[in-house]
Amino acid sequence: MERVTGIGGVFFRAGDPSKLTAWYAEHLGVDPPPQSYETSPWWQQPGPTVVAAMPADSEHFGAAANSWSINFRVADLDAMVRQLREAGIEVDVDTEEYPNGRFAGLRDPEGNGIQLWQPAGADLRGSP
Repeated sequence: MERVTGIGGVFFRAGDPSKLTAWYAEHLGVDPPPQSYETSPWWQQPGPTVVAAMPADSEHFGAAANSWSINFRVADLDAMVRQLREAGIEVDVDTEEYPNGRFAGLRDPEGNGIQLWQPAGADLRGSP
């Protein structure tokens, strides 16, 4: 069976797409979409990715108006959290350390959920 090789993009509605794109670039280092075919989009490091359908009433997404969230892998969770907090962004760090790593959560300016994940254990396979 042929399989997909990774995620090629994440697309979602935004009240102010330009402002939200700039926020992701400034605070998380996600380059904006290219304006031409001569420019490459943001490249991510190879690693594990979870694609999970969740119940419609899941509290994972926060308010009912928010129907998606994204999980970004990070190399150093503490450094990323410190950077975000220094920028005035509220970040909740999960105090539990799981077999697959450590996690923190925040919301973008439009209330969409972002989870930061520093992989550990089997999920480090092939990491730099």
